[in-house]
Amino acid sequence: MQEKRRKDQIIAQILVLCREGASKTMIVYQVNLNFSTVMRYLDLLLKKDLLEVIPGNSIIYKTTAEGEIALESLKAVDAIYSSLNSISSEDQTRYS
Repeated sequence: MQEKRRKDQIIAQILVLCREGASKTMIVYQVNLNFSTVMRYLDLLLKKDLLEVIPGNSIIYKTTAEGEIALESLKAVDAIYSSLNSISSEDQTRYS
């Protein structure tokens, strides 16, 4: 069974996708979320100035400079989490 994604992983996926600009529908399908869930994330990221809205025929979400900084921090946290998780897995097999 596949492990459930953490919120920080979902946020990072959204920020990466929105680097070039993305519609809400694109975010829903590419990040594999439903529309109500994606709205909660978009609202949060907009409030924190990690995303901006580009108006036009359809609304486009784009990662801001602050969003890029946050994304780099999220990548660092994910790397640490992954290394800790692999250590934990090694310990489990060692003591089984």
